[in-house]
Amino acid sequence: MTVIPSGRRVEQAAVNALRTLLQSHDHVVEEISGQNDYGEDLFVTFADAGRVTNDVIKVQVKGGVSWRRSYGYAVPVRQHSETWANGNVPVFCVVFDPETDKLYWANATKQLRVGGQKGRRPRTIKLSGTSVLDANTATDFVNEARAYVGGYRGRNAVLSHLGEMAGVVFDRSDHVLHWVNEFDEQLIFWQRPGEFYATLLHSDLDWDPIPIVPGGLLLPGALGQGLDFGKDFPEELRRSSPIPVISGVILNMPEALWLASCFSTTERFRRGVEVPS
Repeated sequence: MTVIPSGRRVEQAAVNALRTLLQSHDHVVEEISGQNDYGEDLFVTFADAGRVTNDVIKVQVKGGVSWRRSYGYAVPVRQHSETWANGNVPVFCVVFDPETDKLYWANATKQLRVGGQKGRRPRTIKLSGTSVLDANTATDFVNEARAYVGGYRGRNAVLSHLGEMAGVVFDRSDHVLHWVNEFDEQLIFWQRPGEFYATLLHSDLDWDPIPIVPGGLLLPGALGQGLDFGKDFPEELRRSSPIPVISGVILNMPEALWLASCFSTTERFRRGVEVPS
């Protein structure tokens, strides 16, 4: 007599629980054949006000208490690292705990991409014990998932990539400029509309955000003309300083000129913004 493994029953219960929850909110759930382990169990197409959208994710679903960890739950990446990190459709992991009768979720693609930017992709996707997916949190989950999917398109894909690299989240209205210096160090100039300052993110400075303004950019000699470059420094220092500096960060001349160009490009977005006294 053929015996059905108990693990299969728990895994199917996990898939059914997630499908039931999402379908109750009118989202379209399609199960992927389980004959081969491709690393995904479901396609989810999100709906908005009863209409199907173009936002799609894949989901790897696990069931059982064996996935529990001190911080919540874990899903091993195994051979799926590349497809989960760089596929055309982002992958989310969901764990169903039959003892608590709750679902927990995490964005696997985001964790892998962020880890990759830091030099090492994780071998395990971590699901926080607070990341519960139920009727009360389903809307928040859908909104976050759809926003991430949107980051895969056009300019948003570039912003998502740079944000993951620097460990920040850029808004679609932000003005973000990227440059790589001669030492393969990466610099990001970040200007939010309506802010009197910009933010410098530098890979060699561990991506710590540094507020910068044109007046704080010291360009040696007579280069600091226009947009009040270096106005925060005495004229004598501007003419005698041998090196460019901004907010205490020593720059080389190409970096300084790039920042000056960034300030010039985004000057209109700071115009008229009140500077705190």
